[in-house]
This record gives sequence, structure tokens and C-alpha cells, in this order.
Amino acid sequence: MPVSVVVGGQFGSEGKGKVALHIAERSRAAAVVRVGGTNSGHTAVGADGVTRALRQLPVSVLAPDAVAVLPAGAIIDPEIFFREVKELGLGPERVYVSRFATLITDCDKARERLSGLVEKIGSTGSGTGAALTRRMGRTKAAESILVQDHPDFAPYLKDTEEFFDTLLSSGKRIVIEGSQGFGLSLLHGGYFPHATSRDTTAGTFIGEAGLSPRDVDDVTLVIRTFPIRVSGESGPLFGETTWDQIAERAGLASGFHEVSTATHRIRRVGLFDHNIVRRAIRANHPNMIVLNHFDYLDKEIRNGRFGADIQEFLSEKIEKPIGQRVDWIGIGAAELLPADHVRLSYRKAARVG
Repeated sequence: MPVSVVVGGQFGSEGKGKVALHIAERSRAAAVVRVGGTNSGHTAVGADGVTRALRQLPVSVLAPDAVAVLPAGAIIDPEIFFREVKELGLGPERVYVSRFATLITDCDKARERLSGLVEKIGSTGSGTGAALTRRMGRTKAAESILVQDHPDFAPYLKDTEEFFDTLLSSGKRIVIEGSQGFGLSLLHGGYFPHATSRDTTAGTFIGEAGLSPRDVDDVTLVIRTFPIRVSGESGPLFGETTWDQIAERAGLASGFHEVSTATHRIRRVGLFDHNIVRRAIRANHPNMIVLNHFDYLDKEIRNGRFGADIQEFLSEKIEKPIGQRVDWIGIGAAELLPADHVRLSYRKAARVG
């Protein structure tokens, strides 16, 4: 059952790409999978130290020798796909695409812009939802619906389910890089209509990949200290604050802020809300939890110092309210530490003091 699934526990941008790459590198994954569309981006730092943000391919393809797979559950924008393949220098031997994946057209993107969804609910206008709507309509149209109808994809087409079966039969690891976050789920997030066009739970990601739940032995839930939502009328955000306040706390430069990978608009930011994370845990039953952007709590964290207040925040504000221990701590764009490192560092400093 060597399949890992990485899933977001808030509203996306929790650092799933960074975590998926970490898992893929550590487990020497043979395949890394991206489901969903181009309405979100995943960022990670490769072994060469270069930070890359990808909207179509799984960013965990930066792991050595891993094959990037876009299965039937992927929604593909040809322009973005071919641009990313070229930028990474990948060929058909490293990128496999299911012939049954959904194709995003220029008309899909135009439909979303004209629908007013960008203004009404903070949609990225990527065309992902419109393409899915066409597919669910199940009618023949002038526009192509499946990737197999686009001639430029021919070298990349692969029976991805057969490929997965071959890997699993030989015990090789597959990593599914889930898109967006639990709070954006069309079905379970609880914020409809301020939601994405699909479900965003581990169970759905597994099905979209063409795998069985019985294949899975690892579900990792990724959360962040200060959750975000995209800009505009994107829905409720607990304890909404400002990037100036975050920057002051974290010792970051004045004017610091995050922008969305897909739209490049400044993200909204709020305080940690244990309620949504508890619901995400209930829906996904993760065996591992990663807490990213830990360095937003205190500038001393980037210097490897974890004081009593940081230890208390982790225990009292995160772990106890969500009812589960954090396993990994994310600092900066690339670093992941075992959470016990934070606990032991504080105890060691206390003994020396």
C-alpha cells in the first residue's frame, strides 16, 4: 500500500507542495501525482536552491527521477502545461497524462470571467470550474472536452492506472499532491458558495487519481499558523488581520505580504482557527500533521530559538484544540523539522538556563 496523500487543512496555500516534495525525496517516490486544475499553485525549493511555483504539474516532480502524473481527475490548461514542461526541461519519459483528463479551453476561461465569479466569490477565473461543468453536461460540443482530443498531448498520453498498478505491484511509492484546502471543498468545506468547483478531501484525491483507498498507507494534513484566503469576496476568515501585523511579529520587512500563485493578488490572512482543522482531521483521518509558516510566530525561530511562549503556542493553541499532535514544523520556504525538535530545544535551553 505505498501511496501517500498530501491534503490541505484550511483554505489552501498551506505548503502542500513543499511537503509533497519532502515526502517524495525521503521515500524515493517513483511517481508524483497532481489532481485538480490550475486554479491554485504549489511552490517548493529544489535541490538546486531554486524556488519554483507550478500550477499544473506536481511540484514534487523536483524529486530525483520521479515521474509526474496527471491522471483522469486532472483539469489541464494546455498553455500552462506546456510552459511548465518546457521550464523544467521534462520530456514524455517524465510526464504522463491520462487520455481521460479534462481540457480547459480559452472559452472556459472567458465563461468564468463573464459569469462574475471572480468578483462574487473570489474565483481565480482559471476556467477549471467551467471545464468541469462542460464535462458533467455529457454532450458533444465544438470544444474538446478530453485531453486525448488535443493532438499536442499525444506524446504524453499514458494509461496512468496501469502505470500505477505496475508501481504498486513492485512496492514503489506514489505521492498524491492534493490541491487547495479542506475549507474550499464544494461539498464538505462549509463555506458554500465561497468554495472551489470540486471536493478537496483525501478520499476524492485518491479517486481522481484512479487509485483505491486500500492502496493508501499515509495521509498527511498540512496546516499553517496564520491561514489565508484569496483576495476579494472569498468568504469568512476567522480573526482576519493584516500583513503588517504578521510582519512585525515575525521580524519581516515592512510591506511584506503573500500573493496568490494563480492571480498574483495579495492574500487575506487570519488567525489560527482550530474548528476548521478539527473538521479537516475528521474528514481525512491523517496519520501525520505538518504545521507550516511556524516562523511567522517569532523572528527568533529563524535563528533556531524556540522559547517558552512558542512551546506554549504549539501545545495550547494548536495541538490541544485540534486534538492531535503536530509531527513536523515548517520554517521558511524549504525547512521542515520534526516537531519534537521544538520541544527538545526548549527543554535543553531550560536546563542550561
